[in-house]
Amino acid sequence: MYTQTVLIALFAAVAEARFGQEQGNGAIAAIGALSNLGQPGQAATLSGTSIQFLLAAANPCGKLKQADLIVSELGTSDAAIAAARGLVAAEQNFNPFLVSIPSICSDPTLPTTAALRGVVPLIDPAVVGEVLENANSKKSITTPFPADGLSVAQVMVAQGFSNFTAVDQAGNKVAASTLGTSASSGSSTSSNSTASAAASSSLATDAVAATSTAAAVVCGGTSFVTVTRTCTGSGSLLTCTSPSVGFGAVTNAVTGNFGGFVASTNSTLNFGLCVPTMKFEAGLDGRAATESTFQAQDPLVNKGQEEALNPAIITNRIHDQLTNVCGANQAAKDAAAAAQTLIVGLGTRDASTAEAWNSALGFAGTNINPDNAPQTGLVGHT
Repeated sequence: MYTQTVLIALFAAVAEARFGQEQGNGAIAAIGALSNLGQPGQAATLSGTSIQFLLAAANPCGKLKQADLIVSELGTSDAAIAAARGLVAAEQNFNPFLVSIPSICSDPTLPTTAALRGVVPLIDPAVVGEVLENANSKKSITTPFPADGLSVAQVMVAQGFSNFTAVDQAGNKVAASTLGTSASSGSSTSSNSTASAAASSSLATDAVAATSTAAAVVCGGTSFVTVTRTCTGSGSLLTCTSPSVGFGAVTNAVTGNFGGFVASTNSTLNFGLCVPTMKFEAGLDGRAATESTFQAQDPLVNKGQEEALNPAIITNRIHDQLTNVCGANQAAKDAAAAAQTLIVGLGTRDASTAEAWNSALGFAGTNINPDNAPQTGLVGHT
């Protein structure tokens, strides 16, 4: 009983600490500060009642309805709109002991206030892809994204982030990967992947500058500098034409060398911020100099994933990251899925496997040994 009590207290303390951070954008305080607007005490009441919509148990659509209420009761002054946008952009809590990704409203009618549409929320720093999404959120508060007919969830997907669960007003949940990114694709209740892919191809082509920065990686005592890639477009139309990569000539047994961004020779495949190539080298992560394994070459793709004897582990990681952090278009994701099937069908675990993967995605001729590992006696293992 004592141990259980301690654990409950610990979980509560962690949740409370995180909840305090979630209000770091000042949303609740900003609403309460509008005491000169509306009826006496109205702003304070709205501020107090808004807190419930940032709790883990709240339906994420409730926060958007509350933001509409703020505007309807306090007016459309710049201050009122800024405070309401702050609530829309505020991070909603989730229980990290039960789930690992946030929930986002998939109702395309919310918020109903035009000035609030196109604003996307902050997410927990522990969620994969948070760098891109949190940058999008901060930008959207002053420069909202195109959102005609789109839900907040669809806007987020269109801007390259989909590592969340989409929830409608009735509480129905679907994976963000099932959402379309055009008004015709409807709400999150659609699970037709073909329709989603078609919707992705009809995104608006207005160029929107986007920058994603991967945090510095420290592996095996070696510190790597930050990677910054600047891209234009949005969602499946994201184009990375002039990235700058700060990795230089570094050899490390865990992550290794990365030559920098290159585009696929297949012009229909847009891998967004990432290069989805795979290497096959000996001695990775402390293995013997005669034992070769597979690993993703791009540090942004490979972050948190070690090398593996089974190529399917790495191909699965690459495919997942195309959605989680890369902002790849649907054609690129489909090509990666097809390449996964190809690799499994080959049944090989040698240099030809990595070469087949790279070629299938439009990166034929990629150096699969960028770290110049010893080649004599190299063998793959089953």
